[in-house]
Amino acid sequence: MELMTRHGPAGLSSAEAASLLAAHGENVVAKPKPKRLLSRIGAQLADPLVTLLLIAAVVTSLLGDWTDTLVIALVVALNTAIGVVQQTRADKAVAALDDLTAPAARVVRDGVDQIVPAAELVTGDLVRLEAGDIVPADMLLAEAVRCRLDESALTGESLPVAKDADMEVFAGTVLVIGRAAGTVVRTGADSAMGKIAGLVAGAGQRATPLQRRIARLGRILGAAAVLLCAVVFAVGVGSGAGVLSMALVAVSLVVAAVPESLPAVVTLALALGARRMARHNAIPRSLHAVETLGSVTVIASDKTGTLTEGRMAVQEAVGGRTTHTATGHGYGPAGVVTPEPTQALRTLTEAAVLCSDATIAAPDNGGEWKAIGDPMEAALVTFAARCGVDADAARSTWPRVAEYPFDQATRRMSTVHRTGTGYRTVCKGAPESVLALVVDSETSRAAARAAAEKLAAEGLRVIAVAESLTAEPPADPGAPVGLSLLGIVGIGDPLRDNATGVASIFDRAGIRLILITGDHPGTASAIAARIGIWTPGDAVGAGDRPEQALDTQVFARTKPEQKLDIIAALQADGQVVAMTGDGVNDAPALRRADIGVAMGGGTEVARQAADLVLVDDNLETVAAAVGEGRRVYDNIRRFLRYGLAGGTAEILVMLAGPLLGMPIPLLPAQILWINLLTHGLPGVALGAEPAENNVLRRRPRAPGEQILGDGLWRGILLLGSLLTAATLAAGVFAEAKDWPWQSVVFATLGLSQLGLAVAVRARRPWRLNLALPAAVALSAVAQIAAVTVPPLRTLLGTEPLSATQLAFCAAVAIIPALILWITRKVKGQ
Repeated sequence: MELMTRHGPAGLSSAEAASLLAAHGENVVAKPKPKRLLSRIGAQLADPLVTLLLIAAVVTSLLGDWTDTLVIALVVALNTAIGVVQQTRADKAVAALDDLTAPAARVVRDGVDQIVPAAELVTGDLVRLEAGDIVPADMLLAEAVRCRLDESALTGESLPVAKDADMEVFAGTVLVIGRAAGTVVRTGADSAMGKIAGLVAGAGQRATPLQRRIARLGRILGAAAVLLCAVVFAVGVGSGAGVLSMALVAVSLVVAAVPESLPAVVTLALALGARRMARHNAIPRSLHAVETLGSVTVIASDKTGTLTEGRMAVQEAVGGRTTHTATGHGYGPAGVVTPEPTQALRTLTEAAVLCSDATIAAPDNGGEWKAIGDPMEAALVTFAARCGVDADAARSTWPRVAEYPFDQATRRMSTVHRTGTGYRTVCKGAPESVLALVVDSETSRAAARAAAEKLAAEGLRVIAVAESLTAEPPADPGAPVGLSLLGIVGIGDPLRDNATGVASIFDRAGIRLILITGDHPGTASAIAARIGIWTPGDAVGAGDRPEQALDTQVFARTKPEQKLDIIAALQADGQVVAMTGDGVNDAPALRRADIGVAMGGGTEVARQAADLVLVDDNLETVAAAVGEGRRVYDNIRRFLRYGLAGGTAEILVMLAGPLLGMPIPLLPAQILWINLLTHGLPGVALGAEPAENNVLRRRPRAPGEQILGDGLWRGILLLGSLLTAATLAAGVFAEAKDWPWQSVVFATLGLSQLGLAVAVRARRPWRLNLALPAAVALSAVAQIAAVTVPPLRTLLGTEPLSATQLAFCAAVAIIPALILWITRKVKGQ
């Protein structure tokens, strides 16, 4: 038929198109204004802990401690560079939308077909589409012939959607079968793709839980360090020490109190976690994503392509009186049908193939089998192959001589095939439509309706197949008569391998799994029931009621902007949310969540918007990644327990020493030396501790918990007090024995902190971290060298200690670590 639009059959003129393009701009997704490098760097340096480290660098440079200054500067530079790279990658999420827009479009201008860049389309353009084309802009169809579109990238709906004339199609969707033509109604930012791009850009990305906790810690440590060191300065001056010397001591204590190795420990722990995740097929796109997974309390999962394969497959079929189930992967013909296919089932699948136009193509270079044509019909061809029926052979044996294409009104399709003695008419479609034409008994039709209802309740798309054998072709192929029912077929999007066990894994880890999909409520609840997060009678949430997320496990018919609202409601409740998905429709939610997890086989937009990409598309991989995230956080807290206990001890020794007759227990250089040894190699090695055995059998930490919460503050003060008591006791004893007490205090405090590094390590790990004892041993040798090697003694102002005195220092130094080890043993830690 002739295509008519408000601009006539000739479409727009070239002049009209040029005028509209100049007035409204190109048909492209609006790109955000790029951030300048200096603004990115400034944002990283504004972090409280980084600011504190910069102050520490200034202090160490004033003291002439160029080694510490260089180390701190390198740590700050490394963290800033990593942060800038992370931001740059995240900004690619919107730019990646360009990959999904058609590079060119077939339009009618000046009365003739032309190929123009998709960016030059304007509203009113007349566009023609063929099977396989990506819709270049939002369009109102004027013509649609057997038109079905894959809208899964936008809506999450697995099945292709039939479109007729006077219906809209949206940018970024794919015409799977048929042909169409229509008028462009929206372009660029106004199109469906453009609106999602706006959501991605506007969703922003919150600071990770670790970043927020460390920022709070930096502010607390800064204030506490300055206050306590001012007290030390006042006490020292009050005891008769010189103002300048105590000023140097106070400044040195500020440096000692700041765990400047923390960024290095965090970076190392995150990097090791990222490498381990990569071994489990989980690739972090940002280092902080590693730890964030360990904080997750809710995982909001998409359905299509995440919990399911994102492909159509026959899962159950009723042929004759037998119900068969089928398993297999994708569209590959290899699979298992249980029980063995009967002749009735083979007849059913053969008829279904004859009444279909799709084919399946063998993989190239070890890839996967592909569907050519309607995915639902390709599923029938695949099922036939698994039943031992060759589609090509069947179509050759029964050549088609007439057809009645699928009609949305009748919801069925019919084909006529010539046989040696007559004609074979096959009809397939919705059960209620096909059963209305069959001549079987009422009992047989009732059984078929019951079987169809059962399959539909399982979330499957149900198709009935019937046929008739006649001497003459049917008068009306669209309404054949005398049909006999061959059977019922249930087609769905199969669950991924291990999907049924993933809910229990997350449940043991104290993580709530919820399903958010654009699919039908019946399909969504059926999938949720199979993975164990929904039971009949439970509510199915609506996308326009995000508050339901607090007590609802399944959301259906959810739009991209509604996913944002659901995630925001969970975050407002204090939850740390991970969102998984693979489509364009998931990208804004992936960006808005605390951590976005994309399927590697999904769209580029989803991968760019996400923080973590699953190479194997297996949600169970997230569980392994969660374990790595918790290990990272455990190691950061382990380092803080160790490092801050040592810093606390150094301050307490300087405070209490004068009260026990030791005016200046430690010189500035000695404080910095202890700080360098203890916060250096041993501190960094703690970041490589392996995960404890129960890492996935405990609940996640409370979202609002401070990094020093859950008793860690008390533990730090207790350990700091033990280190202080042991050190001062050694100093008092040394002074009584007329030993060089300051050197004894120096050696004991350093060695006791190193002993603590071994005592705080992971409990009952699967494997040992050999780097830690090696780092402790090397640092212990350096500490002993500080009181035995003349050049170091001169540099640090220490006096030589005999072997007996060193043995005494080591014996006293081991006491705090021994007490901690016994306490953990008694508590089963």
